[in-house]
Amino acid sequence: MRTAICKRLGIEFPIFAFTHCRDVVAAVTNAGGFGVLGATGFSPEQLEIELNWIDEKVGDKPYGVDVIIPNKYEGQEVRDPEKLKAIVQAAIPQRHRDFARQLLEEHGVPELPDGASTQDRVSMTELSAAPLVDTALKHKNVKLIANALGTPPADIIKQIQDSGRLVGALCGKPQHAQHHVDAGLDFIIAQGGEGGGHTGEIGSVVLWPEVVKVAGDIPVLAAGGVGSGEQMAAALALGAQGVWSGSIWLTVTEAETSEVVKQLMFDASSSDTVRSRSVTGKPVRMLRNAWTSGWDSEGNPESLGAPMQMLVSGEALARINRYPEKGKNIACAPVGQIVGKMQSTISAKDQVMEMVMGYLDATEHLTALLNEE
Repeated sequence: MRTAICKRLGIEFPIFAFTHCRDVVAAVTNAGGFGVLGATGFSPEQLEIELNWIDEKVGDKPYGVDVIIPNKYEGQEVRDPEKLKAIVQAAIPQRHRDFARQLLEEHGVPELPDGASTQDRVSMTELSAAPLVDTALKHKNVKLIANALGTPPADIIKQIQDSGRLVGALCGKPQHAQHHVDAGLDFIIAQGGEGGGHTGEIGSVVLWPEVVKVAGDIPVLAAGGVGSGEQMAAALALGAQGVWSGSIWLTVTEAETSEVVKQLMFDASSSDTVRSRSVTGKPVRMLRNAWTSGWDSEGNPESLGAPMQMLVSGEALARINRYPEKGKNIACAPVGQIVGKMQSTISAKDQVMEMVMGYLDATEHLTALLNEE
């Protein structure tokens, strides 16, 4: 199972686990996989705390960090953070703010106490991501940086590669993969439309081999609908060197996902997700609920682009996180169609080993089929 990228990174299994939870990063890394911490929600100071904690738990084992720098966003040319925030705030119509608060009130989500954070930091920009990259590169165990939306800026690519780390990015179309190739990235993550979070429309089984062909000698990691060893075997059979999984780690024992949201996922089927711009302004696959339906219904305000919509939804996210039981009908729960398989909680280590054993069973089954007389 040790593909070329596994050997290059010094890991045992081609399982890359994207998560916002440091405990999951450490557990997967210690189990022989490769944990990747989603850093976009952190300030540089908070990220430093998280990475120090991971460093202590994993010894000399490698792990990665994921950031978000969209190719296009409002105020992209602005280089001053405060000016950018003012531009973004001014671009948000009052009607959108009012509609977000209306949804919260309709579902009985209490207001935040005085002084509580409303998550009004402008994220998903180069200005917000660059300091996170700087912080990550101070940690010797961070061997990989990924960008979740498009090809990273050239200066950031150079910074990462000059430090001796690998840099890569997600893509949802072959033409996006070509941009990554042209930019000289070290690996490409091909995410099919089944995947949770920011994702495109093309199905994984179609997309993966298309991206492998475009990538040439550049390693491709397969994402979108991967939650079992059988699916990992399929990805490797289609030319990928590993799998980039996310949803399956949301309900492991170590995950910081609230028990309320975990239960929503346990109760969901694979047909209960939707791609919606209602949280970040970019298409995100998440559980369908009153929040997504409200923003996506005709006659209501349409979701704004990035990063404005993230500021619109910021107060809602903060209130729902504080009062999860009250907010469960409008909770933002990014997850892929693999959610139909996620019906119980196991440890991250057991999840890794379950995928490994499933892969071995699948390859043995295929070998037996081919050898039948």
